[in-house]
Amino acid sequence: MSILKQKRFWKAAKVVPEAAGYGVELDGRKVHTPNKTPLVVPTPAMANAIAAEWDAQREKINPLTMPVTRSANSALDKVIPQHAEVVAMLAEYGGTDLLCYRAAGPVELIALQAQAWDPVLAWAATRFGDTLQVGEGVMHVPQNQALLANLHAQVASFDHFALAGLHDLVGISGSLILALAVTDGALDVAEAWEKSRIDEQWQTSQWGDDEEAAAHAALKKEAFEHAARFYKLGLT
Repeated sequence: MSILKQKRFWKAAKVVPEAAGYGVELDGRKVHTPNKTPLVVPTPAMANAIAAEWDAQREKINPLTMPVTRSANSALDKVIPQHAEVVAMLAEYGGTDLLCYRAAGPVELIALQAQAWDPVLAWAATRFGDTLQVGEGVMHVPQNQALLANLHAQVASFDHFALAGLHDLVGISGSLILALAVTDGALDVAEAWEKSRIDEQWQTSQWGDDEEAAAHAALKKEAFEHAARFYKLGLT
């Protein structure tokens, strides 16, 4: 069945072994993606998380309460058909990474960015073979092509499900380096989130909280944390 069905009709969700991984059945009926692809995931942990989301549904299905299912659907329906394109798009962030574009002032913000971002760039230099260059403002900062090739190779090494998680980590943070630090275990997700928000936190410290902006940030944080969880579910 597809997640597009709106009313609950099943009594229990069950994880079942498949030739290519683990599927989920609802009273014996296999779950499919919106594109009718069999929902088969690489690990029992991910399959169990999906089954738990289906079991938690009430009278009507609410896809907003099923983030693991939605991410698995994206991996199967969107990443697999265009894997190379997704890899290329994410790898391009290495050439325009958030951590490489620094404020020209004030000195307090410059110091905050350096304190938060320089250690991550130092980790990346060791991990990927060279140092990303840093500049001020929005003018493009050229990067070493061999380093960019190493970053591309790292992204290309991810399977479809890992790539789906990485996609959201990069897109939400604006930083391939922060995302790879999370997937590598060099940063936990809370640290990476805080480092991605240096500029916004500075603005808040100067001008105070904006209720709408804070609500939007909370949703982004939840999505960022889910992306890291989804990535880890694909490993266990």
